[in-house]
Amino acid sequence: MSEHPDAALIRRAYEAFGKGDMETMGTLMTADVIHHVPGSNPLSGHHKGREAVLDLYRRFGSETKGTLRVELHAVLVDGRGHAMSFHTARADRGDRGIEIQEGLFFTIVGGKVSDIDECTQDIDEEDRFWS
Repeated sequence: MSEHPDAALIRRAYEAFGKGDMETMGTLMTADVIHHVPGSNPLSGHHKGREAVLDLYRRFGSETKGTLRVELHAVLVDGRGHAMSFHTARADRGDRGIEIQEGLFFTIVGGKVSDIDECTQDIDEEDRFWS
């Protein structure tokens, strides 16, 4: 059974993110992509535009001194331009550590990610970690 192109796109994005390959990440997103981060912490909010989203990802790395690791568990697609991914995120930041389940809901337009809605197992824990 072959993988749906939308699922393959999301897997490529996870692979690039894991390598810190922002150049490849940029090619997988539309210019006007938006990443919505839940919660009430310095990284929360709506990051609009390719450079703003890539800056968010760079900040994930700098804030955790490169310790952020994401283990992808599943990618689901609807065949109409939407995909969902489920992963475990692990990172250290100062004297804090986190291991948390997260999910991303993607909108895909023209073979590129145009919108990312992030969901988390525990918003309060994420806020404590990133604050």
